[in-house]
Amino acid sequence: MEPFSWHSGPITRATPITPAYRNSRNVRRFFRAQCGDSFKFDRSFIGWLIDGTAKTMGDAAGEWLRRHPPATPPR
Repeated sequence: MEPFSWHSGPITRATPITPAYRNSRNVRRFFRAQCGDSFKFDRSFIGWLIDGTAKTMGDAAGEWLRRHPPATPPR
């Protein structure tokens, strides 16, 4: 079986994060679509992504949103 291409492969919420994971443009596109235009990588999030535990890209999008909740509008 051919390894998944993080640069050109289709990424869905069910895509598993593999040891060959790369922060590619394709990955950034996925996260911006899932998390919004304010998405940015930071050290702690990247560490969480590559910590070796089994997770999917959907898990990762959820974790980023948990760490960066949308601002509540002023009243």
